[in-house]
Amino acid sequence: MQLLLLSLATVLGSVSSFNSAFVGRSPPSTALNAKIAVFGASGLTGQEVVYQALKNGDEVVGLTRNPQNLVVPKGSGGGIEGQPIKDDKLTMIGGSVTSKADVDKVFAEGVDSCVIALGGKTKDVGETMLTDGTRVILDAMKENGVKRVSVVTSIGVGNSKDQAPFFFKVLMATVMKSIFNDKNNQEELVSKSGLEYCLVRPGGLTVDPPTGVINVIDGEAGSIPRADVAQFCLDAITVEDFPYIGKTPCISSTGGTSWVKDRSGKARGEM
Repeated sequence: MQLLLLSLATVLGSVSSFNSAFVGRSPPSTALNAKIAVFGASGLTGQEVVYQALKNGDEVVGLTRNPQNLVVPKGSGGGIEGQPIKDDKLTMIGGSVTSKADVDKVFAEGVDSCVIALGGKTKDVGETMLTDGTRVILDAMKENGVKRVSVVTSIGVGNSKDQAPFFFKVLMATVMKSIFNDKNNQEELVSKSGLEYCLVRPGGLTVDPPTGVINVIDGEAGSIPRADVAQFCLDAITVEDFPYIGKTPCISSTGGTSWVKDRSGKARGEM
């Protein structure tokens, strides 16, 4: 099994040729309100979402089973990685996404949009946590009039099965079978929710620094830093006319054209 996992990592890190479904362009300056709920806030991708949103000047309300695990992420953190994230615009709530009472605490803060970046070992969280937790979140969104959500799933989910490298397909059919059943059910819930969603399917996830290049691909998926996945998820809920609302983009660092967010002062209307 160790050899299989090593081979998977090698494949995910070495793919270099893809087709792109998106011709890159500079996004408009119009943005949605930005008090962002992050579910799974202390996970490796959730940390990136929280950290980058705060750096963008947004307010963040995070829900996680372990708030003490929220730290500056390795990818975007640079020299301060691993330090606790402290910000006046950050509210952390300890709890479970499968608990309506805990999820309601998040929406009581008046959030405008959501990022769902749930994870964890199946033996710790159960075989249906993604589906059950996402159902609670979506119901709360509807109850509170929140429309926009981005959800981190995975390459190999739904109709992207053929975009997964060979060794990943083997894992999907064996040791990761229950996880992918849960992810598929999670995506089905979101796609039928009637909300403004983006189901984000990244390739092999790394904790490398962000590249700023995020390719939406049709072919086999390569690797991508969690930092870039977080940027894509934040763009999906803050850019008003984001081109992948209601879609299931597969993203990778390599190949094709790119969705590159212009975060310069000029893009924000500054002189």
